[in-house]
Amino acid sequence: MRFMKKTLVLSVVFLLMGFYLYPATKSRIAFAGGRPAANETAPKFSLIDLHGKRVSLSDFRGKVVLINFWADWCPPCKMEIPGFQRVYEAYKGRGFAVIGISIDDVEPSFIKDMGITYPVVMADDKVVKDYGNVSGIPISFLIGKDGRMVKKIMGIYFEGTLREDVENALKKR
Repeated sequence: MRFMKKTLVLSVVFLLMGFYLYPATKSRIAFAGGRPAANETAPKFSLIDLHGKRVSLSDFRGKVVLINFWADWCPPCKMEIPGFQRVYEAYKGRGFAVIGISIDDVEPSFIKDMGITYPVVMADDKVVKDYGNVSGIPISFLIGKDGRMVKKIMGIYFEGTLREDVENALKKR
């Protein structure tokens, strides 16, 4: 009986670990199916930021852009934001930009507390649909200078991987 309890507990623990780690491991596949796909032109959007200003993907033409769908209630989203901010600060002068797309209402105080200086806009139904019916977050898309999809990350986009991907994308013509 004791052995069965231990086995059951371990099974549940491993199942939960798999549930939480699956997005991170699946994301190592550059494009794990779905649209938009690698090398496709990134879907255009024009959304409103927290200050009421319109932000369009076309504003960043010729730059490498990270688009990140997130919410302030999402623990993995909060984990990756500091890394995004550091990479943004390191590469913004070389042609890199980040656009945070919140799928839920977010307070300006959250943005300030997290130290986010890149644009944060509010998602609408169209952008959610155009980027593959975003349902699980975080999900990120790296777009090359040519406006084409380079990489799709489902789950946490770790800072070291982002840094390497940005370096490579900035080198491409």
